[in-house]
Amino acid sequence: MPRFDRSHTDDLAAFITASPTAYHACAEAGRRLEAAGFQRLPETHGWPLAEKGGYYTVRDGSIIAWRIDEPGVDSFRIFGAHTDTPAFKVKPRPDTGAAGWKQVAVEVYGGVPHQTWLDRDLGVAGRLVLRDGAEVLVDVDRPLLRVPRLAIHLDRGANEGRALDPQGHLTPIWGLGEPREGEFLEFIAAEAGVDADDVLGHDLFTVALDRPAYLGKDEELFAAWRLDNLTSVHAGVAALIAAERTGTKVPVLAAFNYEEIGSMTYSGAQSPFLETVLRRILGADDPEHYAQTMAASGMMSSDTGNSIHPNYPEKHDPTHRPIAGGGPMIKVSANQRYASGAEEEALFRRAAEHAGIPWQYNVNRNSILGGTTIGPISGTQLGILTVDVGLPILSMHSARELCGAEDPGRLADLALGLFEH
Repeated sequence: MPRFDRSHTDDLAAFITASPTAYHACAEAGRRLEAAGFQRLPETHGWPLAEKGGYYTVRDGSIIAWRIDEPGVDSFRIFGAHTDTPAFKVKPRPDTGAAGWKQVAVEVYGGVPHQTWLDRDLGVAGRLVLRDGAEVLVDVDRPLLRVPRLAIHLDRGANEGRALDPQGHLTPIWGLGEPREGEFLEFIAAEAGVDADDVLGHDLFTVALDRPAYLGKDEELFAAWRLDNLTSVHAGVAALIAAERTGTKVPVLAAFNYEEIGSMTYSGAQSPFLETVLRRILGADDPEHYAQTMAASGMMSSDTGNSIHPNYPEKHDPTHRPIAGGGPMIKVSANQRYASGAEEEALFRRAAEHAGIPWQYNVNRNSILGGTTIGPISGTQLGILTVDVGLPILSMHSARELCGAEDPGRLADLALGLFEH
């Protein structure tokens, strides 16, 4: 039996299941926040000026939430994350096919390891935008699509690392017969309960259907799709709801869409979305007040990182070897691919000490560049002290990722430590 309180990880599993896309993640986060007394503020409406309470706003798959405990805001404590995940995105005209098979035309979204999506039962989820401007979420949570692998009898080099052509080899099948223009979107509209003629736009993605699960003799491992980066979104929501005694320090959750493709959108981390919200929270067009507040603020950018891999230890730095189950990591890069230095490490360690959790360092091997996060982007956009953190996982960007089962709760404790210390 597990040797820890698994209530947080159980709740993460429910959050992941309810959040197959960035748009669903915002809706589920909003639902949880509203159940805790938070109020949604549309960007087009007037906002209460620094009034006590919890609030959130949503833009295009990104969500920013905050709570004010008392008037006189003097700083922000921001926990940053991202809501999107590498997958296949349905093209505007999806109906295609060949050799008697109906297929759905897709495009690669983000850094997808192609092989992990082969021979899996896939659903489809996303949003439809209607003629009247309404947005409708849809989730076909059952086997619908499949990207079939070429049988080894026809591909004797299958185990020799053969590359897949994203255009020719990754188009999923969904039926037999000749494709008919409009058939797929008619089906999706019917699933959403709307008239296909009213759908003027769509953002639809393939969905890995395997349910989250505990692994191992002692259930000390946790596997799911979208650990990158719903572990951080969920941790931030849980910490924001639990935050107390924050005084004039305002805790903020900022979870952005489009991180996996560079964040260059009107709602991504490179947009003015977060800065605009922070200025509205302060409630006054006072550059001096804003500058002083930001100078006293801090941000923790949370995203998953790579646990040391037992089959490929040579891919990791020999003196920094984070492992799943060892607690959150602080990510360090001399070239600032992660926004962490001495001041930032102190911010992280104070939060970790407040939370009473174990933690680790993550440094990329010199010969391997590694990824990056929203941390350097948001830190640069805002001119704010920013530290990069995250959980160590295996199989990052796969259709099935793996982490230590106790680590998600520790990450939420770290976020709460940031908010309350």
